[in-house]
Amino acid sequence: QVQLVESGGGLVQAGGSLRLSCAVSGSISSINSMGWYRQAPGKQRELVAVIDSGGNTNYAASVKGRFTISRGDVKNTVYLQMSSLKPEDTAVYFCNADLYNYYGSRRDAWGPGTQVTVSS
Repeated sequence: QVQLVESGGGLVQAGGSLRLSCAVSGSISSINSMGWYRQAPGKQRELVAVIDSGGNTNYAASVKGRFTISRGDVKNTVYLQMSSLKPEDTAVYFCNADLYNYYGSRRDAWGPGTQVTVSS
């Protein structure tokens, strides 16, 4: 089994910063990419940022220049540094991993989500 554990969400004022962390563990052979998605009430889940095994990154236009995704020194961890936060960034943030497990099967794994609330 594969497990993703997120941390770092919370309540912050507009203009503030937060850092989300995600650690992947379990029966993992390799990870193609890790990313962050978010879902606001009444809206569909959307990509925020993704980083692949080569360190290439991709960001949603709405967060480019404000958010930074990076891989941790500890294996199979990823961070999302969020700065200049806006009320519209309020959402549940989900960590995602596109990976191969020990059995050679490709899996799309998700964390349970962490709430980020930005007050105006």
